[in-house]
Amino acid sequence: MCLKRNCITHLTPKKPVKKSKKVLILGIGNYLMGDEGIGVHLAERIQKETLPIGVDVLDGGTGGFHLLEYFEIYDHIILVDATLDGNTTGTIRLIKPRFANDFPPAMSTHDIGLKDLVSALQILGRMPEIDLFVVSIASVQQQGIELTPEIESVVPLLIDEIKCLLRKDGVMTTDDLFENVVN
Repeated sequence: MCLKRNCITHLTPKKPVKKSKKVLILGIGNYLMGDEGIGVHLAERIQKETLPIGVDVLDGGTGGFHLLEYFEIYDHIILVDATLDGNTTGTIRLIKPRFANDFPPAMSTHDIGLKDLVSALQILGRMPEIDLFVVSIASVQQQGIELTPEIESVVPLLIDEIKCLLRKDGVMTTDDLFENVVN
């Protein structure tokens, strides 16, 4: 089931989209900080999936202005990041930020970079379409490269949500989904 988007979940083949949209799935986080690195773990795993032409994946690390060029060349950015929002650990939310203040108030250790990046894009008049998946974590103090079982268990759900968003936007067809099932 897709988050607050009426995504068709049955497998009915669709015709290819006429206008191709360049999409970037961008995972943000620190791989060495456990659950705080959910975005980079997601990027690593979704790269193993078969994705449509025009959909790229990037491990964005801890964000910042070095990512500005990617926001300028892609039409649609799907961000994945951790957040300390007080929700139950593993809660996935989809946010459509248009302004820096649309980001959750308690983003993880790199939120200033992302907020500043969005502000710069607004000033430059180069704001792409952005969808932000945030995953609630318990803390950023955890050291290690492994995700906790609570966060590990939501990674497949998060991948499904991203694919659902791609289908909803007409970027990924059910033919792409069939190819993933066969492979």
